[in-house]
Amino acid sequence: MPTIGRMRRDWILAVVVVAASLAAGTAYVVASREPEPEAYRYVAALQAPTPLAGGLVLPEVPVRTLDPYEGYGTWVDVFDFSPPYAGASPSVSPADVVTMADAGVRTIYLQAARDDDRSPEGLEDPWLLAEFLLAADDAGIEVVAWYLPKFSGDGTDEQRVDQMAAFQVLGRRFAGVGIDIEWTNDNDDETRTARLIDLSTTIDTAHPDLPFSAIVLPPVLIEVVNTAFWPGFPWAEIAPHYDVWQPMSYWSFRSQSSGYGDGYAYNEESVRRLRANIDDQDALVHPIGGIGGIDGIDDPEDPPEPLATLEEIDRFADSVRDTGSIGASMYDWATLDDAAKARLAELFADG
Repeated sequence: MPTIGRMRRDWILAVVVVAASLAAGTAYVVASREPEPEAYRYVAALQAPTPLAGGLVLPEVPVRTLDPYEGYGTWVDVFDFSPPYAGASPSVSPADVVTMADAGVRTIYLQAARDDDRSPEGLEDPWLLAEFLLAADDAGIEVVAWYLPKFSGDGTDEQRVDQMAAFQVLGRRFAGVGIDIEWTNDNDDETRTARLIDLSTTIDTAHPDLPFSAIVLPPVLIEVVNTAFWPGFPWAEIAPHYDVWQPMSYWSFRSQSSGYGDGYAYNEESVRRLRANIDDQDALVHPIGGIGGIDGIDDPEDPPEPLATLEEIDRFADSVRDTGSIGASMYDWATLDDAAKARLAELFADG
Protein backbone atom coordinates (compact mmCIF):
# COMPACT_ATOMS: atom_id res chain seq x y z
CA MET A 1 0.00 0.00 0.00
CA PRO A 2 1.41 3.43 -0.91
CA THR A 3 2.15 5.84 1.91
CA ILE A 4 0.07 8.99 2.37
CA GLY A 5 2.98 11.11 1.16
CA ARG A 6 3.36 8.95 -1.94
CA MET A 7 -0.38 9.19 -2.68
CA ARG A 8 -0.26 12.98 -2.51
CA ARG A 9 2.81 13.11 -4.74
CA ASP A 10 1.16 10.86 -7.35
CA TRP A 11 -1.96 12.99 -7.34
CA ILE A 12 0.05 16.21 -7.73
CA LEU A 13 1.92 14.57 -10.60
CA ALA A 14 -1.37 13.75 -12.30
CA VAL A 15 -2.49 17.36 -12.04
CA VAL A 16 0.81 18.74 -13.29
CA VAL A 17 1.08 16.29 -16.19
CA VAL A 18 -2.50 16.91 -17.35
CA ALA A 19 -1.98 20.68 -17.16
CA ALA A 20 1.27 20.42 -19.09
CA SER A 21 -0.29 18.22 -21.76
CA LEU A 22 -3.15 20.65 -22.27
CA ALA A 23 -0.73 23.55 -22.62
CA ALA A 24 1.39 21.62 -25.12
CA GLY A 25 -1.54 20.25 -27.11
CA THR A 26 -0.51 16.67 -26.38
CA ALA A 27 -2.22 13.83 -24.58
CA TYR A 28 -0.97 11.68 -21.75
CA VAL A 29 -2.69 8.84 -19.95
CA VAL A 30 -2.34 9.27 -16.21
CA ALA A 31 -3.40 6.58 -13.79
CA SER A 32 -6.38 7.67 -11.73
CA ARG A 33 -5.69 7.97 -8.02
CA GLU A 34 -7.87 9.44 -5.34
CA PRO A 35 -6.20 12.40 -3.62
CA GLU A 36 -5.76 12.20 0.10
CA PRO A 37 -7.64 14.66 2.35
CA GLU A 38 -4.55 16.87 2.75
CA ALA A 39 -4.39 17.38 -1.01
CA TYR A 40 -8.07 18.37 -1.04
CA ARG A 41 -7.28 20.88 1.71
CA TYR A 42 -4.54 22.48 -0.36
CA VAL A 43 -6.84 22.82 -3.35
CA ALA A 44 -9.67 24.25 -1.26
CA ALA A 45 -7.36 26.84 0.26
CA LEU A 46 -6.23 28.18 -3.12
CA GLN A 47 -8.34 30.81 -4.83
CA ALA A 48 -9.74 31.36 -8.33
CA PRO A 49 -9.90 27.73 -9.50
CA THR A 50 -9.75 27.15 -13.26
CA PRO A 51 -11.54 24.03 -14.61
CA LEU A 52 -9.48 21.55 -16.63
CA ALA A 53 -10.34 18.40 -18.54
CA GLY A 54 -11.53 15.51 -16.44
CA GLY A 55 -12.83 17.73 -13.65
CA LEU A 56 -9.37 18.69 -12.41
CA VAL A 57 -8.91 22.26 -11.23
CA LEU A 58 -5.91 24.54 -10.98
CA PRO A 59 -5.97 27.93 -9.28
CA GLU A 60 -5.18 31.08 -11.18
CA VAL A 61 -1.44 31.76 -11.08
CA PRO A 62 -0.80 34.91 -9.01
CA VAL A 63 1.04 37.87 -10.49
CA ARG A 64 4.63 38.15 -9.32
CA THR A 65 5.70 41.30 -7.46
CA LEU A 66 8.70 42.52 -5.46
CA ASP A 67 6.83 42.18 -2.15
CA PRO A 68 8.49 38.86 -1.21
CA TYR A 69 11.87 40.61 -0.99
CA GLU A 70 10.56 42.89 1.75
CA GLY A 71 10.88 42.04 5.41
CA TYR A 72 12.58 39.10 7.07
CA GLY A 73 13.73 36.04 5.15
CA THR A 74 15.85 32.94 5.58
CA TRP A 75 18.01 30.76 3.34
CA VAL A 76 18.08 27.05 2.55
CA ASP A 77 20.67 25.47 0.25
CA VAL A 78 20.93 22.02 -1.31
CA PHE A 79 23.29 20.88 1.44
CA ASP A 80 20.41 21.43 3.87
CA PHE A 81 17.48 19.74 2.13
CA SER A 82 18.36 17.84 -1.08
CA PRO A 83 19.25 14.14 -0.53
CA PRO A 84 22.07 13.97 -3.13
CA TYR A 85 23.87 16.65 -1.10
CA ALA A 86 22.38 16.37 2.40
CA GLY A 87 22.15 12.59 2.64
CA ALA A 88 19.33 10.54 4.08
CA SER A 89 18.70 12.87 7.02
CA PRO A 90 18.59 16.46 5.74
CA SER A 91 18.74 19.22 8.35
CA VAL A 92 15.83 21.08 6.72
CA SER A 93 12.60 19.71 5.26
CA PRO A 94 9.24 21.10 4.12
CA ALA A 95 7.94 20.32 7.62
CA ASP A 96 10.19 23.12 8.93
CA VAL A 97 8.27 25.75 6.97
CA VAL A 98 5.72 26.08 9.77
CA THR A 99 8.51 26.77 12.27
CA MET A 100 9.99 29.36 9.92
CA ALA A 101 6.65 31.12 9.61
CA ASP A 102 6.16 31.05 13.38
CA ALA A 103 9.61 32.69 13.71
CA GLY A 104 8.48 35.62 11.57
CA VAL A 105 10.03 34.52 8.26
CA ARG A 106 8.18 36.06 5.32
CA THR A 107 10.20 34.50 2.50
CA ILE A 108 12.31 31.37 2.08
CA TYR A 109 15.23 31.65 -0.35
CA LEU A 110 15.56 28.07 -1.62
CA GLN A 111 18.36 26.74 -3.83
CA ALA A 112 16.12 25.05 -6.40
CA ALA A 113 18.67 24.20 -9.10
CA ARG A 114 22.36 23.54 -9.48
CA ASP A 115 24.91 22.94 -12.23
CA ASP A 116 26.37 19.74 -10.80
CA ASP A 117 26.58 16.01 -11.53
CA ARG A 118 24.37 15.43 -8.50
CA SER A 119 21.65 17.53 -10.14
CA PRO A 120 21.57 16.01 -13.64
CA GLU A 121 18.04 17.24 -14.35
CA GLY A 122 18.83 20.79 -13.32
CA LEU A 123 16.07 21.25 -10.77
CA GLU A 124 16.37 19.55 -7.42
CA ASP A 125 13.85 16.82 -6.56
CA PRO A 126 10.59 18.27 -7.97
CA TRP A 127 8.56 16.51 -5.30
CA LEU A 128 10.50 18.26 -2.58
CA LEU A 129 10.22 21.61 -4.37
CA ALA A 130 6.48 21.07 -4.70
CA GLU A 131 6.18 20.27 -1.02
CA PHE A 132 8.08 23.42 -0.08
CA LEU A 133 5.81 25.53 -2.28
CA LEU A 134 2.62 23.98 -0.92
CA ALA A 135 3.78 24.15 2.70
CA ALA A 136 4.80 27.80 2.24
CA ASP A 137 1.44 28.63 0.69
CA ASP A 138 -0.30 26.95 3.60
CA ALA A 139 1.83 28.97 6.06
CA GLY A 140 1.26 32.25 4.23
CA ILE A 141 4.87 32.85 3.20
CA GLU A 142 6.69 33.01 -0.15
CA VAL A 143 9.50 31.03 -1.76
CA VAL A 144 12.16 32.63 -3.97
CA ALA A 145 14.33 30.19 -5.91
CA TRP A 146 18.06 30.81 -6.30
CA TYR A 147 20.84 29.41 -8.43
CA LEU A 148 24.64 29.58 -8.60
CA PRO A 149 25.74 30.06 -12.25
CA LYS A 150 29.15 28.73 -13.25
CA PHE A 151 29.38 30.77 -16.47
CA SER A 152 30.20 27.79 -18.67
CA GLY A 153 28.87 29.56 -21.74
CA ASP A 154 27.08 26.41 -22.97
CA GLY A 155 23.53 27.53 -22.12
CA THR A 156 23.31 25.58 -18.86
CA ASP A 157 22.82 28.67 -16.69
CA GLU A 158 20.05 30.01 -18.90
CA GLN A 159 18.35 26.61 -18.92
CA ARG A 160 18.39 26.38 -15.14
CA VAL A 161 16.76 29.81 -14.84
CA ASP A 162 14.12 28.81 -17.39
CA GLN A 163 13.35 25.69 -15.35
CA MET A 164 12.91 27.63 -12.12
CA ALA A 165 10.76 30.25 -13.84
CA ALA A 166 8.44 27.62 -15.31
CA PHE A 167 8.13 25.33 -12.28
CA GLN A 168 4.73 25.34 -10.62
CA VAL A 169 2.41 23.04 -8.74
CA LEU A 170 -1.31 23.61 -8.25
CA GLY A 171 -0.90 27.17 -9.49
CA ARG A 172 1.87 27.95 -7.03
CA ARG A 173 5.30 28.96 -8.35
CA PHE A 174 8.47 30.64 -7.16
CA ALA A 175 7.89 34.29 -6.33
CA GLY A 176 11.21 35.32 -7.86
CA VAL A 177 14.64 34.06 -8.83
CA GLY A 178 17.96 35.04 -7.26
CA ILE A 179 21.21 34.74 -9.20
CA ASP A 180 24.10 33.92 -6.86
CA ILE A 181 26.99 35.77 -8.51
CA GLU A 182 30.17 34.49 -6.91
CA TRP A 183 31.64 31.60 -8.94
CA THR A 184 35.21 32.46 -9.94
CA ASN A 185 36.60 29.04 -10.93
CA ASP A 186 37.11 27.75 -14.47
CA ASN A 187 37.26 31.12 -16.30
CA ASP A 188 39.51 34.14 -16.48
CA ASP A 189 38.13 37.45 -15.21
CA GLU A 190 37.34 38.87 -18.64
CA THR A 191 35.49 35.77 -19.88
CA ARG A 192 33.54 35.37 -16.66
CA THR A 193 32.53 39.04 -16.65
CA ALA A 194 31.35 38.89 -20.27
CA ARG A 195 29.32 35.75 -19.58
CA LEU A 196 27.73 37.31 -16.50
CA ILE A 197 26.60 40.29 -18.59
CA ASP A 198 25.26 37.97 -21.30
CA LEU A 199 23.43 35.79 -18.77
CA SER A 200 21.85 38.79 -17.04
CA THR A 201 20.68 40.26 -20.33
CA THR A 202 19.33 36.95 -21.65
CA ILE A 203 17.28 35.97 -18.62
CA ASP A 204 15.86 39.46 -18.19
CA THR A 205 14.77 39.49 -21.83
CA ALA A 206 13.31 35.98 -21.63
CA HIS A 207 11.40 36.61 -18.40
CA PRO A 208 10.43 40.31 -18.26
CA ASP A 209 7.77 39.75 -15.60
CA LEU A 210 9.92 37.64 -13.29
CA PRO A 211 11.53 39.52 -10.38
CA PHE A 212 15.28 38.91 -10.38
CA SER A 213 17.61 39.58 -7.50
CA ALA A 214 21.37 39.84 -7.79
CA ILE A 215 22.96 37.94 -4.91
CA VAL A 216 26.30 39.70 -5.04
CA LEU A 217 29.68 39.67 -3.37
CA PRO A 218 29.76 42.56 -0.88
CA PRO A 219 31.68 45.46 -2.42
CA VAL A 220 33.90 45.69 0.66
CA LEU A 221 35.16 42.18 -0.11
CA ILE A 222 36.15 42.77 -3.74
CA GLU A 223 37.12 46.44 -3.43
CA VAL A 224 38.95 46.49 -0.09
CA VAL A 225 39.62 43.05 1.41
CA ASN A 226 40.59 41.16 -1.77
CA THR A 227 40.79 43.24 -4.93
CA ALA A 228 41.97 40.21 -6.92
CA PHE A 229 38.79 38.23 -6.25
CA TRP A 230 36.79 39.66 -9.17
CA PRO A 231 38.49 42.72 -10.65
CA GLY A 232 36.33 44.84 -12.94
CA PHE A 233 33.04 43.51 -11.61
CA PRO A 234 30.41 44.85 -14.09
CA TRP A 235 28.09 46.69 -11.72
CA ALA A 236 26.81 49.21 -14.25
CA GLU A 237 26.40 46.69 -17.06
CA ILE A 238 24.21 44.29 -15.09
CA ALA A 239 22.30 46.91 -13.07
CA PRO A 240 19.38 47.29 -15.54
CA HIS A 241 18.61 43.58 -15.34
CA TYR A 242 18.03 43.15 -11.60
CA ASP A 243 15.20 44.43 -9.42
CA VAL A 244 16.70 43.79 -5.98
CA TRP A 245 20.29 43.57 -4.71
CA GLN A 246 21.25 41.04 -2.03
CA PRO A 247 24.86 41.57 -0.88
CA MET A 248 26.31 38.60 0.99
CA SER A 249 27.45 40.53 4.05
CA TYR A 250 28.95 37.56 5.92
CA TRP A 251 30.92 39.47 8.52
CA SER A 252 31.73 36.35 10.56
CA PHE A 253 34.50 35.61 8.03
CA ARG A 254 36.17 38.96 8.68
CA SER A 255 38.59 39.62 11.54
CA GLN A 256 37.89 42.06 14.32
CA SER A 257 41.21 43.77 13.64
CA SER A 258 40.11 44.62 10.10
CA GLY A 259 37.15 46.59 11.44
CA TYR A 260 34.78 44.47 9.35
CA GLY A 261 34.15 41.62 11.79
CA ASP A 262 31.05 43.49 12.85
CA GLY A 263 27.43 43.13 11.83
CA TYR A 264 27.05 46.84 11.24
CA ALA A 265 30.29 48.01 9.60
CA TYR A 266 30.62 45.31 6.96
CA ASN A 267 27.05 45.58 5.73
CA GLU A 268 26.58 49.34 5.99
CA GLU A 269 29.68 50.11 3.92
CA SER A 270 28.85 47.41 1.40
CA VAL A 271 25.36 48.80 0.81
CA ARG A 272 26.75 52.33 0.39
CA ARG A 273 29.38 51.12 -2.09
CA LEU A 274 26.86 49.00 -3.98
CA ARG A 275 24.48 51.91 -4.54
CA ALA A 276 27.36 54.11 -5.65
CA ASN A 277 28.59 51.41 -8.04
CA ILE A 278 25.24 51.20 -9.81
CA ASP A 279 24.65 54.97 -9.51
CA ASP A 280 21.31 54.53 -7.77
CA GLN A 281 20.90 55.78 -4.21
CA ASP A 282 17.34 54.42 -4.18
CA ALA A 283 18.27 50.90 -5.25
CA LEU A 284 16.25 48.20 -3.48
CA VAL A 285 18.58 46.27 -1.20
CA HIS A 286 17.95 43.18 0.92
CA PRO A 287 21.22 42.34 2.70
CA ILE A 288 22.12 38.81 3.74
CA GLY A 289 23.83 38.57 7.11
CA GLY A 290 25.74 35.68 8.59
CA ILE A 291 26.99 33.16 8.80
CA GLY A 292 24.34 31.67 11.10
CA GLY A 293 23.92 32.77 14.69
CA ILE A 294 24.88 31.48 18.14
CA ASP A 295 24.22 32.60 21.71
CA GLY A 296 27.48 31.48 23.33
CA ILE A 297 25.82 28.61 25.22
CA ASP A 298 26.41 25.02 24.11
CA ASP A 299 27.75 26.25 20.78
CA PRO A 300 29.27 23.82 18.25
CA GLU A 301 32.86 23.06 19.25
CA ASP A 302 34.29 23.15 15.75
CA PRO A 303 31.81 24.60 13.27
CA PRO A 304 32.78 24.32 9.58
CA GLU A 305 32.32 28.09 9.25
CA PRO A 306 32.75 30.95 11.75
CA LEU A 307 29.35 31.82 13.19
CA ALA A 308 27.90 35.20 14.12
CA THR A 309 26.92 36.13 17.68
CA LEU A 310 23.66 37.60 18.95
CA GLU A 311 25.31 40.97 19.59
CA GLU A 312 26.56 41.06 16.01
CA ILE A 313 23.08 40.23 14.75
CA ASP A 314 21.74 43.22 16.70
CA ARG A 315 24.30 45.41 14.94
CA PHE A 316 23.33 43.96 11.57
CA ALA A 317 19.69 44.84 12.17
CA ASP A 318 20.74 48.43 12.95
CA SER A 319 22.61 48.62 9.63
CA VAL A 320 19.55 47.34 7.76
CA ARG A 321 17.45 50.16 9.18
CA ASP A 322 20.11 52.84 8.71
CA THR A 323 20.62 51.95 5.05
CA GLY A 324 16.90 51.97 4.30
CA SER A 325 16.99 48.40 3.08
CA ILE A 326 13.65 46.84 2.16
CA GLY A 327 14.34 43.60 4.02
CA ALA A 328 17.04 41.34 5.41
CA SER A 329 17.86 37.72 5.98
CA MET A 330 20.49 35.50 7.56
CA TYR A 331 22.43 32.72 5.87
CA ASP A 332 21.22 30.22 6.72
CA TRP A 333 18.35 28.62 8.62
CA ALA A 334 20.30 25.45 9.44
CA THR A 335 23.12 27.35 11.19
CA LEU A 336 20.89 29.50 13.41
CA ASP A 337 20.47 28.22 16.94
CA ASP A 338 17.15 28.67 18.73
CA ALA A 339 18.27 31.83 20.51
CA ALA A 340 19.36 33.41 17.21
CA LYS A 341 16.04 32.53 15.59
CA ALA A 342 14.18 34.11 18.48
CA ARG A 343 16.35 37.25 18.38
CA LEU A 344 15.84 37.66 14.63
CA ALA A 345 12.08 37.24 15.03
CA GLU A 346 12.16 40.04 17.59
CA LEU A 347 14.46 42.33 15.61
CA PHE A 348 12.48 42.06 12.38
CA ALA A 349 9.00 41.70 13.86
CA ASP A 350 7.86 44.92 12.23
CA GLY A 351 9.49 44.12 8.88
